[in-house]
Amino acid sequence: MVTTETTQIISAHFSAWDHLTKEEQESMVAYTTLMKYPKGTCIHNGENDCKGMLIVKKGMLRTYMLSDSGKDITLYRLREGDLCILSASCVLSAITFDVQIDAEEDSEVLFISALYFQTLIEKNIYVECFAYKVATDRFSEVMWAMQQILFMSMDKRLAVFLWDEISKTDDDTVHLTHEQVARDVGSAREVVSRMLKYFTSEGIVELSRGGIKIIDKKKLRKLTE
Repeated sequence: MVTTETTQIISAHFSAWDHLTKEEQESMVAYTTLMKYPKGTCIHNGENDCKGMLIVKKGMLRTYMLSDSGKDITLYRLREGDLCILSASCVLSAITFDVQIDAEEDSEVLFISALYFQTLIEKNIYVECFAYKVATDRFSEVMWAMQQILFMSMDKRLAVFLWDEISKTDDDTVHLTHEQVARDVGSAREVVSRMLKYFTSEGIVELSRGGIKIIDKKKLRKLTE
């Protein structure tokens, strides 16, 4: 990958960039690797897998937690320009839980070396603050996912999920299968399918092989309240 392009991407999304010396900036670029992952590839498998801080250059990643029985719950997705430091859990001692990260689309990801990033954290307070801010933001998303699963009714959870998806993409269609949606809302596919059929009967959505099209945003929004 062209070094200039790497520099542009890091400087655009790493807010502590201007607080690095020129030597530190050059070293960060030198310790950054571009990785390409086909759809479905496991990028980070949690325990003992400390690749470094990642920046999504292209595509979409899914971050989730996996139980001992093999059940998984989606925590959040990462899209172009998003950062994640949970893939560098060895860098921050405060991170004590493991997450899995998969490529949901063909993706390109920049990894800033965990060892180098840890060195920066130890000597640059701005980098340390940045790292904890990113970790805190992601942890807030984890807590939001847990709150929905524990305290929201199924119809509200599904409505909130669909509303969030169309809000992020500016697309009236959520291009996910019932199985994928079930993982995201922490439920069984059969339950999600039944609820989507109910939404269809209420004129809220329209189902097709291409996904779930929202045809009445007002009704959907009302369900989220």
